[in-house]
Amino acid sequence: MRDRRLDVFHKATMGLIESLDAVVRLSRWGEVEAPPEPLVAASEQLVDRLGAADRLSSGKFNGNIADANRVKVMCAAMKRLDAAYLAYREELATAPADAATTLELEIGATKGDLEAISA
Repeated sequence: MRDRRLDVFHKATMGLIESLDAVVRLSRWGEVEAPPEPLVAASEQLVDRLGAADRLSSGKFNGNIADANRVKVMCAAMKRLDAAYLAYREELATAPADAATTLELEIGATKGDLEAISA
């Protein structure tokens, strides 16, 4: 039977990825038309999702070895994404295009790490 707590970690990780991806996409959005509402909504949830990710990744998970390893990977992913967002914010003032590209690459790499534990 699958531990339901894994779903909480997975949902938090994927939500953080969704919000960060929305931030990147909005940073590149042209002024021709308004961005889609779901994209704006996802980006507006970023602060809450960063907070949830921080709380989850700083806690201790007790479960079987396989589940604990999955949680460990998800927590590392959340911390990695948090650090990437901080770097993005720091670089945004001087090189916005580079900042967006760097964050986008980190999101992609993190998704790859998460796919490895889903298989």
